[in-house]
Amino acid sequence: MKLHTRHRASEKTGLSKLLEIEQALSAPDADARIVAQLRSRFPYLSWTRCDASDVTEEPFRTYSRFDVHLVDRTDHCVQITADPARATGIVLADRNAAP
Repeated sequence: MKLHTRHRASEKTGLSKLLEIEQALSAPDADARIVAQLRSRFPYLSWTRCDASDVTEEPFRTYSRFDVHLVDRTDHCVQITADPARATGIVLADRNAAP
């Protein structure tokens, strides 16, 4: 099932934003609280946190605790993308989530 959503070009992730997100996720103390911090810092992006076993696609980046997947909703349907220029959101797949 694909979810239909609206999108504005100004809401795209962009490389500079990705670098800032990557810095936060690569910090040695990055834990589950980082999700709230990133949502607060980038409120215009779509944020989803889930268990890593819930995502079958290859991650865009992998960090000590999280796999990062980019979300593309530019064609009115949500899908995972490897293209940062198309990304309008982030899925943080937690590899250390409690069972």
